[in-house]
Amino acid sequence: MNLGQWIGLITLLLSLYILWQIRQVLLLIFAAVVLATTLNRLARRLQGFGMSRGLAVFLSVTILFAGIIGFFWLIVPPFVHQFQELTYRVPQGFERLNSWIDEQRTHIPDQLLAFIPDINSLIEEAQPLINRALGNSFAFVSSSLEIVLKILLVLVLTGMFLANPDAYQKVFVRLFPSFYRQRVAGILDQCEVSLEGWVTGASIGVLAVGLMSMIGLSILRVKAALALGVLAGFMNLIPNVGPTMSVVPALAIALLDAPWKMVAVLILYFFIQQAESNFLTPVIMAQQVSLLPAVTLVSQLFFVTFFGFLGLFLALPLTVVAKIWVQEILIKDVLDQWGKNEEYDSDSLILSDSHIHETGKGEQS
Repeated sequence: MNLGQWIGLITLLLSLYILWQIRQVLLLIFAAVVLATTLNRLARRLQGFGMSRGLAVFLSVTILFAGIIGFFWLIVPPFVHQFQELTYRVPQGFERLNSWIDEQRTHIPDQLLAFIPDINSLIEEAQPLINRALGNSFAFVSSSLEIVLKILLVLVLTGMFLANPDAYQKVFVRLFPSFYRQRVAGILDQCEVSLEGWVTGASIGVLAVGLMSMIGLSILRVKAALALGVLAGFMNLIPNVGPTMSVVPALAIALLDAPWKMVAVLILYFFIQQAESNFLTPVIMAQQVSLLPAVTLVSQLFFVTFFGFLGLFLALPLTVVAKIWVQEILIKDVLDQWGKNEEYDSDSLILSDSHIHETGKGEQS
């Protein structure tokens, strides 16, 4: 390798190192891009009704903030109340269970008493885990300011991107060589269409799962059915993991009323997920870029490992965009073109040899 190649290699490695160090910032920028793309598409739809660009953007942003405020207004107050009741009634449940076990000890042979657990001893053994969980909760509260600042950063970037999206797209395109800029602009258009398809499909899943959960929990007379339905729909944005996370608060609240309700809620969520995976998923996948289930799961593991919870939440749109870039650049522009020139040269050489051979025959004759 000559000096220029060494300089290029070192520059590439330094660039990758810098990108790795600012990966959290890049992820927030991508979240803002996804949000701005969604709002831009909504603004364009509103412009189709004769609205001006400014009014359409204003209505799109208003709808976004109304959705965020409505989500927290529906979720937070009921959950705070149910959590307070849960912290009050769970110790009572342990006391009743301990009393019932003490009563049953008189009817159990002495040989089996050693295998009967003592609730008090179990609580003492679990005390270090409880303290650690409380410490993690305090750490979570202390980092809430950082979370709020990140959300504000995403919202500010979204507003900037939404104000003039074409200008930012041109700046990004100019980072590539002049002969490749038109190609990059076409890839960005494909990414925008795919992200719109993902948002459309995800919205269908959120509304359907949330509505089914709310109706089912209302029939079972579970408290905070509306909040639990909204949470189930929102968590459906996270494939594979989200539905499992959404069932935990529903089971805890159902346990406050009766144990049988907890079993009924578990069965309800199971049938909802079966309906979502067997009927809704084909509709959703028709609206967005189809991804193999294994690819979705691996991408979730990858992004949650390197980017945390936000990476898990954005794993699917990141995978959709990454698939387009890999397919268009790596496969079509590099791998599919690899060896074509050599094949063309070899075919030309064979044709020229045969032409010379035929010409020689003609001259001899």
